[in-house]
Amino acid sequence: MMKLRLERFCLKNDYTVGHLYINDKLVCDTLEDIDRSLRDDMSFAQINAIKVKHTTAIPTGTYAIDLKTVSPKYSNYSRYKFAKAYNARMPRLVNVRGYEGVLIHPGNTAKDTDGCILVGQNKVVGQVVNSQNTWKQLMDTYFVPARSMNDKVIIEVTYAKNLRDERNFTVK
Repeated sequence: MMKLRLERFCLKNDYTVGHLYINDKLVCDTLEDIDRSLRDDMSFAQINAIKVKHTTAIPTGTYAIDLKTVSPKYSNYSRYKFAKAYNARMPRLVNVRGYEGVLIHPGNTAKDTDGCILVGQNKVVGQVVNSQNTWKQLMDTYFVPARSMNDKVIIEVTYAKNLRDERNFTVK
């Protein structure tokens, strides 16, 4: 079994920055939408009362990852050339309450997330850079081998011990 851990360490008004660990090894940074303090133990109704569509990070919790999902969006190879080598397969989180189609994919800013998890290097404020190369490395090193061996893959989304909450709004 492969275990991913996404530790959110900086909560901002417009985005959330984290570290992604695979089997306890730090592999890259992440960028997500705004953390509105959703948890996987909340009801669907509670989540939907707080969630702002297309701008809210997924609830903290533990989720299975499906490595066989073909993304219709990333199947447009003329626009997403990087996805062709992987037949548009994207790691997809399963059973995220209040969300559908949560992927781990390349992108640079919170505008690219739409509830998904972007991977890269957080070297620019509010962004991850080198995202496509980081994603390809994750695919080649971890996800493709796990898929070929039918390994179970899970991700735990949590907060870092040294969390910096820099939001200037109150979360319900």
